[in-house]
Amino acid sequence: MIDFMIILCASAGLILGAISGLTPGLHVNNFAAMLLAASPILMSYGLSPYHVSTIILAAAISQTFFDAIPAVFVGAPDSDTILTVLPGHSLMLEGRGIEAIRLSAIGSAGSIVAAMLLVFPLSWTFSHYNDLLMKYVGVLLLVIALFMIKTENGPVIEGQGSLVHLKYKAMAVLVFLTSGFLGTFAFNHESMFQSPLGLEPQPMLPLLSGLFGASFLIISLSSGTSIPEQKDTDLHIPAGSLARSVLLGSLGGSVIAWIPGVSPSIAAMATRLGAPSTGEEFLVSISGVNTANALFSLVALYAVDKPRSGAAAAIKELITMNWDILVQMLVIIIAVGAASYMASIGSARVFARVIYHDLTTVGSAWACWRV
Repeated sequence: MIDFMIILCASAGLILGAISGLTPGLHVNNFAAMLLAASPILMSYGLSPYHVSTIILAAAISQTFFDAIPAVFVGAPDSDTILTVLPGHSLMLEGRGIEAIRLSAIGSAGSIVAAMLLVFPLSWTFSHYNDLLMKYVGVLLLVIALFMIKTENGPVIEGQGSLVHLKYKAMAVLVFLTSGFLGTFAFNHESMFQSPLGLEPQPMLPLLSGLFGASFLIISLSSGTSIPEQKDTDLHIPAGSLARSVLLGSLGGSVIAWIPGVSPSIAAMATRLGAPSTGEEFLVSISGVNTANALFSLVALYAVDKPRSGAAAAIKELITMNWDILVQMLVIIIAVGAASYMASIGSARVFARVIYHDLTTVGSAWACWRV
């Protein structure tokens, strides 16, 4: 028998995920925290903890489809989609912004299909070796950080000299250390944060909003770049490259969901190392990593009872995961993923028309005023 309340909750979660994805600086974890805080009120109206968990899960999945839209058209990504800015903007400036969103949606949807094949082997592997992983996770994170710094070579420009790559490595070390000090300072001074609504202080919200939201909005608005008319072009990527990018993204997101401290952006870069790729392939991979990571955060909660995301942590507070619930939620993920695929592409078409029309109008008015 179909539970229509589950359908309504999944639809509500999809809408919340779309809102968080389309709003620069707003993350689905914010909605997860608010829904968790409001769960007693929601349950008083007849919702069960499972229903509230469904809303949170659907929001976490749908956001990974919609967050590429502001990253491509506005230049205001979050921490998970920061790497979509350059390849996404390149396509947008060629009038192929809608194609960029289609590639992102294909990467996300394809990763759900591919990740389903990895649920059983990865959950068995990490459930048996998670203690060993956690024992050496500090060393592992340090090795990953050093590896990322080592691969930072900067752009290849003729005549720069053979040692110029050291400058970019030094800049990477500086960014790494600065971000570490910033995070340490923020978490050691949480008493300085105050919520106007009386909620628990969340230092990550202003940090991420400033680093990945406001900064890119300011850069985008002050760049003076004219946005060409966006056309709904066909995909310019071979089927083999598309399939490989989906599989790499799904594999990267599936693995990093078990390792605390490793972001989807790092996984996306790691999957492309040693394999030359186009901007289109990278867009597919980073989107696949994001969605697979959201999916396997739920699987990790079942397999090792450890939440690997804010959404998974909220779900853990509401329900106790078992095999039956996991299977039901995987079905919900497939349904929400299919709906989000179609909705995100449709939203990109609308967004492209609106932003081109509005910016063209503003630009014309500005030119007339100057004359």
